[in-house]
Amino acid sequence: MKKVLVLLIVLSAAIVSCKKKESNNEPGSCYSNSNAQTIVHDGLDREYVIYVPSSYDGGTAVPLMFNFHGFGGSASEYMLEADMRSIAESDTFILVYPQGSCVDGTSHWNACPNGGDNKSTADDFGFIEALINQISSSHNVDLERVYASGYSNGGMMAYGLANYKSELIAAVASVSGSMLDCIGPTSHPMPVVHLHGTSDGVLPYNGSNDWNSAQSTLDHWISFNKTTTNPTVTIDNSSGTTIEHYVYDQGDSLVSVEHYKYIGGDHVWFSSNYQGQNTSRLVWDFVSRYDINGLR
Repeated sequence: MKKVLVLLIVLSAAIVSCKKKESNNEPGSCYSNSNAQTIVHDGLDREYVIYVPSSYDGGTAVPLMFNFHGFGGSASEYMLEADMRSIAESDTFILVYPQGSCVDGTSHWNACPNGGDNKSTADDFGFIEALINQISSSHNVDLERVYASGYSNGGMMAYGLANYKSELIAAVASVSGSMLDCIGPTSHPMPVVHLHGTSDGVLPYNGSNDWNSAQSTLDHWISFNKTTTNPTVTIDNSSGTTIEHYVYDQGDSLVSVEHYKYIGGDHVWFSSNYQGQNTSRLVWDFVSRYDINGLR
């Protein structure tokens, strides 16, 4: 228990430090990814791990799914934790785990434009746009079905793309993440699914002086998308964890805002299933209902 507490304190301090702007970039010094590919963007070598399913034949345009690791994480290790490869095979989409750049020996994502709440000056929005362009130049990608998901700081990055690169992103998912205060000019109704535990000690469910609450994040997208404000709620505890599912639907372009509330859940990519579906499946089944124009 003592080790767990120490780890939680260290992780919490590391994430909070992500709010403080630094300029000491150390690209490539804090991660080691197996089978990674590289793209040079803004003078930095940026890594990413791409999974192209065997079901992809190039004859039909397929969706592109990004999944962003948390603060201090590596793409290849996160791929094992938040594994969506079997779903990519069965549903035929290209899956990408990008690697955050380094500062003071720690990987991170900048979920706001340069300045403000960012940890460094690395242009992560530009990196993802360049990555979309590179992958779509060599693969048959349906550019109306590009999705962003992420865990913790990676969830912040997904929200950042929804705010500042919405012309590229059809839907987003955040797992144990939070949306920062730099709310941008989202250009179209944005489907959002947010998964969060009520006992999250790093990004508290009810928010803190540093972080927005889960509900305030949901409220932003409920208002923006003009969805219903009284959700449909279903509850499942078949996996031993009580999970409440909230659906705010009938938004512009028929988009929805959904929330999975894990009662007693920690700061994790959740292992508990909801109605037999794991976290990766819940994320994919939500975002894949949409393209850039709304409900498909």
